[in-house]
Amino acid sequence: MSEVAGLAEEEPGAEGEERESGAGSGILRVFGRQLKRFRLRAGLERAEFGSMTGYSVSTIAAYEQGRRVPPPKFIDQADEVLDAGGVLQEMKEEVARAQFPAFFRDAARLEGEAVGLHVYEMYAVPGLLQTEEYARAVFAVRRPLLDEDRIEQGLSARLARQEIFTRKPAPLVSFVLEECVLQRPLGGRDVLRGQLEQVLLIGHKRNVEIQVMPVSREDHGALGGPFTLIDTPEGRRIAYAEVQGDSRLYSGQSKVRELEARYGILRAQALTPSESLAYVEKLLGET
Repeated sequence: MSEVAGLAEEEPGAEGEERESGAGSGILRVFGRQLKRFRLRAGLERAEFGSMTGYSVSTIAAYEQGRRVPPPKFIDQADEVLDAGGVLQEMKEEVARAQFPAFFRDAARLEGEAVGLHVYEMYAVPGLLQTEEYARAVFAVRRPLLDEDRIEQGLSARLARQEIFTRKPAPLVSFVLEECVLQRPLGGRDVLRGQLEQVLLIGHKRNVEIQVMPVSREDHGALGGPFTLIDTPEGRRIAYAEVQGDSRLYSGQSKVRELEARYGILRAQALTPSESLAYVEKLLGET
């Protein structure tokens, strides 16, 4: 329980989402007030401060009012420019967590620390593999419609998660994707082509394996929906499942083992990694 503080054997992630969302926006308001206090202490107008950090007046206002999540680079710049003595930087980790939807924050933290990730997806290309254009299309087609600030915030958070591929030591990452995921032209054919190229690029990394589950398979080990297995640095395995914004983190052995078994069966039923990359290359040539 130590590395997954607060997790029960099955912890609902979306019940109480309103409360959690308030907690996330709360840290943004606290950060914004501190940012404004240090800016005023330095005798800077928003326009002047914005020119010193490379951000527009409207963006600075949004940060100070807690309406947008400031990126880590801005927090470092602001702390230095405003001579905040590390006060702003101390909030960087909590501010970063606020960029994720309330139901995903615990999973995002575990993912960022993971030594291994194993992802099954059946609806869209997983966020860890998405290009910026594809991710933007995913957010843009969501219903009810998201406003532009929410789209930009979600996009920034999703792309930040992909730093996992440049971490050292590199985690072991595997994906099993339904064939239809790679055929769905979200954002249009050009966006899909770029996305298929991205899948090939990441799929050739030594620490990554991508497998495709053909629609022609008569047997299927996991029709219950997508899920992720997360290996922690402490040697624990946590499972995460999400559907329609309702998410759960599982740490109990019985449920984790059940999902482990499903994932193993999926990998046996899917195309091999080399066959899968060959299929993606073929699909790219036809798109």
